[in-house]
Amino acid sequence: MSSPDDYDLEAEIFSAALDEHSPEPIGTLLELGCGGGNNACHLANHYEMTLVDISPGMLDVSRKLNPDCEHHEGDMRTVRLGRTFDAVFIHDAIMYMTSEADLLAAFETAFVHTRPGGAALFVPDYTTENFEEATKQGGHDMGDRSMRFLQWDYDPDPADTTHACFFTYLFREGNGPVRVESEEHVMGLFSRETWVELIARAGFQPYVLPYDGSTFDPPVTGEMFLGTKTPGVVSGE
Repeated sequence: MSSPDDYDLEAEIFSAALDEHSPEPIGTLLELGCGGGNNACHLANHYEMTLVDISPGMLDVSRKLNPDCEHHEGDMRTVRLGRTFDAVFIHDAIMYMTSEADLLAAFETAFVHTRPGGAALFVPDYTTENFEEATKQGGHDMGDRSMRFLQWDYDPDPADTTHACFFTYLFREGNGPVRVESEEHVMGLFSRETWVELIARAGFQPYVLPYDGSTFDPPVTGEMFLGTKTPGVVSGE
């Protein structure tokens, strides 16, 4: 669906935000919801990476792409590795948190894995303030296998905390017929105020950072959320 090469510019945005705003230098980084490891393959050039995802299949893909990274199966709301890291990173997988309780649980997981003086970076696709109905398309060829996709983001009920993300995929192998599949994902959608409030409730000092992808094709802009962990704070309660 996407090539690791497509993530190099975005990963530079994330590493720059972490390095600039973390209270202390970052050596170790935990990524929650790593997916197939496309961000990690670039971030691993900067940090010692540990990767967590709920999907065994995604972890298999990431292990092939990132053989030098440590991998664990787990849910970002509940996983506990029993140690801390200089920083924690959650990219768009956090969009699968569809309630405030789920979102807070993910922040609390990040908090307990962040060492005192460390930081956590959260990068949602949208907040309520910047959500717009949109369609995206893409795909790749690999040998005699090809895939194309259309993604449609829309919000059927602006009064709740979710939006819909509908995908249609087209697959072709060799000279065979094109196969069509589709699926709908329910994604979280929260206000900027809610993000900041819940990050603070988890125990972090919250900050809102600009996401400047104006040089991307197509351009992308938005917001990232950073939490720093004050030394001496041991609980998000």
